[in-house]
Amino acid sequence: MFELFPFNKAIPFMRYGRTTTAISLATFLFSVFALFFYGLNLGVDFTGGTVMEVRYAQSAPIDTIREAIKATGYHEVAVQNFGSTQDVLIRLPLKEGVSSAQVSEQIMGVLKTGTPDVTLSKVDFVGGQVGQELYENGGLALILVAAGIIIYLAFRFEWRFAVSAAIANLHDVVIILGLFAFFQWQFDLTVLAGILAVLGYSVNESVVVFDRIRENIRTMRDETIPDIIDSAITSTMSRTIITHVSTQIMVLAMLWFGGEALHNFALALTIGIMFGIYSSVLVASPLLLLFGLKREHMIPQESEKMEGMNADGSIV
Repeated sequence: MFELFPFNKAIPFMRYGRTTTAISLATFLFSVFALFFYGLNLGVDFTGGTVMEVRYAQSAPIDTIREAIKATGYHEVAVQNFGSTQDVLIRLPLKEGVSSAQVSEQIMGVLKTGTPDVTLSKVDFVGGQVGQELYENGGLALILVAAGIIIYLAFRFEWRFAVSAAIANLHDVVIILGLFAFFQWQFDLTVLAGILAVLGYSVNESVVVFDRIRENIRTMRDETIPDIIDSAITSTMSRTIITHVSTQIMVLAMLWFGGEALHNFALALTIGIMFGIYSSVLVASPLLLLFGLKREHMIPQESEKMEGMNADGSIV
């Protein structure tokens, strides 16, 4: 079978299992530290605020609108096209002592200064209670996705695989959250959507490696479990490189050219994909050894038969 990146010899990944596990633990603890000491910079979706829809006669100058609003003191404003290039959606955070009507009047005054023909289509107020519900529902979505992944892997493989993949996925999620907290990047619903996408992406990579490990356990009967895992990871490297590079190119295109609306979503995906490769190969697999994976755990019946056979396959 043709491979774009052929590897003729198994790479001894498991030889460095303790080192990669230590690196993972350090990055995980750093992310937890950032979450506790800095906290997430929650966007309007979670904190509440004013949502405005405005319409321009011509294509709306998004960057100009954003800079004009920031000049009024709303530094965490979100501006994006809505439906067409003429319609604009503006999200503004809560401001103490200022009503939604006052906010909309102030913003429209600023916009009309540059473009007199701009009109206000709609204005809504997102209360803090609604934002809190979105925050809680988002957390619940993460928990349900993680639980579904664990159940799926436990049925498809074995509990050691399920727990290893769950820890690797948790590693990815916490690092994304930790970086957003440390750099105080705005955390909104698009970032949450990116994290959910990373969960599915990361577990897919883990399943590919786990499938090859299970296959190798049945075929490589004279090899140790670390050698079997090394062979499984190496044999899937060509597929891993092609998949991740092509995906990362697409995500980087969104990050660089997608504008403000897609920036944080693409940023979460970029971090998640990079660490997803690392965790699927160098976190989940060493954990299988830590949990004591043996050949008997995957093929107990075949192992019992092998105990009563000579090396040439004859019955003892």
